[in-house]
Amino acid sequence: MEVPHPTAGWEQVGEKFYRKTQLYTQVFDADLDLDNYIVAGAPYGGAVALYRDEEKLVQYAAGRPSKPSIDIYSCAGKLIRRVPWDKGSIKGLGWSEDEKLLVVTGDGTVRCYYDLQGDFTQFSLGHDADEVGVRSCQFYGHGLVALLNNNSLVSVSAYDEPRPKLLAQPPEGQINSWSLVPPAYTLSRSVEVLLSIGQTIYVSDASECEDRYIDIGPFSHIAISPNGKFVALYTKTGKAHVISSDFQTRLSEYVSKSKIPPQYFEWCGNDAVVIAWEDEVRLVGPGGSLARFYYDNGRIHILPDFDGVRVLANDTCDFLQKVPEVIDEVFRLGTDSPASILLDAVEQLEMQSPKADDNIQLIRSNLVEAVDTCVNAAGQEFSIHWQKQLLKAASFGKSVLDIYNSDDFVDMCETLRVLNAVRFFEIGLPLSYEQYQRLSPSGLIARLLNRREYLLALKIAGYLRLPTDKIYVHWASAKVRVGAEDDDTICRKIVDKLSGKPGISFEAIARAAYDEGRGRLATELLNHEPRAGRQVPLLLSMEEDEVALDKAIESGDTDLVYFVLHQLKRKLPLATFFRVISSRPTATALVEASARLGGGVVLGNVDEEHHASSHTYNQSGSGSTTCEDTALLKDLYYQDDRRVDGSDVFVREALRQPEARTAADKLALAAKLLSDNAKENAFELSALKEATTLLRMQEAFDRDLHPETFTGLSVNQTVFKLIRLGYHGRAKKVQSEFKVTEKVAWWIRLQALVSKRDWSELEDLASKNRKSPIGWEPFFTQVLQAGNQRLAATFIPKCVSQGGLEPGATIGMYEKCGMRVKAAEEAVKYKDAEAWARLLEEAGRGSQEGREIERLGQSVFRRG
Repeated sequence: MEVPHPTAGWEQVGEKFYRKTQLYTQVFDADLDLDNYIVAGAPYGGAVALYRDEEKLVQYAAGRPSKPSIDIYSCAGKLIRRVPWDKGSIKGLGWSEDEKLLVVTGDGTVRCYYDLQGDFTQFSLGHDADEVGVRSCQFYGHGLVALLNNNSLVSVSAYDEPRPKLLAQPPEGQINSWSLVPPAYTLSRSVEVLLSIGQTIYVSDASECEDRYIDIGPFSHIAISPNGKFVALYTKTGKAHVISSDFQTRLSEYVSKSKIPPQYFEWCGNDAVVIAWEDEVRLVGPGGSLARFYYDNGRIHILPDFDGVRVLANDTCDFLQKVPEVIDEVFRLGTDSPASILLDAVEQLEMQSPKADDNIQLIRSNLVEAVDTCVNAAGQEFSIHWQKQLLKAASFGKSVLDIYNSDDFVDMCETLRVLNAVRFFEIGLPLSYEQYQRLSPSGLIARLLNRREYLLALKIAGYLRLPTDKIYVHWASAKVRVGAEDDDTICRKIVDKLSGKPGISFEAIARAAYDEGRGRLATELLNHEPRAGRQVPLLLSMEEDEVALDKAIESGDTDLVYFVLHQLKRKLPLATFFRVISSRPTATALVEASARLGGGVVLGNVDEEHHASSHTYNQSGSGSTTCEDTALLKDLYYQDDRRVDGSDVFVREALRQPEARTAADKLALAAKLLSDNAKENAFELSALKEATTLLRMQEAFDRDLHPETFTGLSVNQTVFKLIRLGYHGRAKKVQSEFKVTEKVAWWIRLQALVSKRDWSELEDLASKNRKSPIGWEPFFTQVLQAGNQRLAATFIPKCVSQGGLEPGATIGMYEKCGMRVKAAEEAVKYKDAEAWARLLEEAGRGSQEGREIERLGQSVFRRG
């Protein structure tokens, strides 16, 4: 069969050519009348959704489903899925850029079918849409705008996180038609809606609704060019206008002379407008230039894409687009471009004609340009024959060149293999080269997965060197959803298939099994997930709490263990929670550490109601805000019968109390915990008894000696403060009660008296006692540091008499007290000539003090 020349389907529109490429034939059965259906096509050659038009009567046909459904087909007419519909009247049917099917009902309910297999998420448009009702919808890449019956406009900017927002309210009046400009093409980066009201156009966005003062309406159709730069308007009198999107410039006008309004009014790329009736397509270009296409077999539907439109009929699916520049350069009749000459050269070479070499020599200076053009033109061709011819021409041309980078040639060969594979009618994805570039290989893989074309997806991923883990996971997830075998068989098949494959997430597969209600299968699959961080959340959602905790502990990840503990503590009664962790020392230790550091941070606050219980641990409230979760610690230690640790909590609470009585009560509770085993806890009980006694005494001191405060002081600090305040009798009582040793008592008294500068008491103490338990040297040092040199000097003889001083130490001691003559006497006494000479020099030989020092040493030391 002879392959037609590429220019056979070209039509000239103004200065440009447009081509109609037949993608598929015999698309739908003859008994499927498209005239009775609402049709919506996904972008980038995606799936086609058909829903019976509720406003038309349809003759009953035996064998056809009587219940309403949304039928999803490929562009080649292959049924992908039939989705039953029972949610009322459909007011909007459209697709997202990533091939999610959006269905909007009259009450404002939006269903988002995300995988072409009937699974969906659902949300409401709100803003009284259920009461007012939805009139119609318009869709763009990842959002939609709904027009309500009261002329309000509700916008949703993202389907994954839908947050319906009201746009500025249009004026009252009948809306003849409307369209929208996606946020990517507006200055405000918010969706803008164009509405035909009366003779003009209003533009509404998130903040305001403005009149564009167009007086040529009303308009039955409004269309925005794919690049957002132009607006096409169709009046009810049959005129088509093209103006700039800022409504400042009128670019062209076309009079259709048709009294019947068109079924479709869409852009074909950014340079021409398609006006379509039931069996006729008119392509209107700049200046009103025109091309016509006719369809004889039934109703047609127009499915717009960013680089052209698909024309869908029962017996054909065509793609109408502007001829790409590289294709025009190579194939246009009469062209003498280097690329066309190179293509002719390879045809001459196939016929073994010497003209092949003549052609090469003719374009030798432009050969690199010719090769690049042929490569790019191959990508723009749908015909495999002409793809091969163009690539042959490019190969022939680069073989003649001495140096040529073949990367683009190789990439194009790979791309065309992929495109031809997915364009095959069994798959039905008629992507153009530009659409493929926008969709990306990973996006194409995602579309194949939604169609369950796993083998082709694996082949393409391997061919393009893309990761395959998502493909395997998607296959396995589908297997657990629709597999008819028992759980063990499915698990074995999946594990055998995926074992050894890098990057496989068994957690995702297990989640799919759990969502399908196959909990046992989900648990079995999770055992093959190597990453505990992926296992644990799903195990928790499956109520496998203890398994989740064990997995977290095995992982060694403290944060993960804390996460599980936090979840368990939130949903389990406290007694059950402690029972779960009691057999797991790691978990118990982490709970204890968390409570000590502030349990509310990691494990959450303890239930106040529970801690109103009457057991010993909780008989007394905290009374102050602390850094540790004492209530949780008490419960933990009570559960584990760790009485010493429990008493420690009360002790720490007691130390933080501002009132002595409250602190004493805390200590009493601590002692009560230890009293059951008094022999083993004798030391602790004794310490608690002493601490309680001290608190009782301090409480009395606080009361009697107000405003002075003793609570919180140690025994030594209490004695020190009492002596400093002059209450020596009370200090003696405390010393006696707590058996404070004489040495410690003398030290405390010395420091207290020095602190209050009670020199007379110190002199009296020294005169009444010949010896001191701590010696007299501390008295000398403390008094001297306090600045009383005279009194400090009185302690030097007592230091000598009690002993313990180094020979000659008194020289320095008297010198520190400022008594050089007395120091000189000591130097003479100990025959320390060096110290004597130093003292003499410091005093000055001519001074009275110097003469006295000199006199003392005459009989012992020679003059130097």
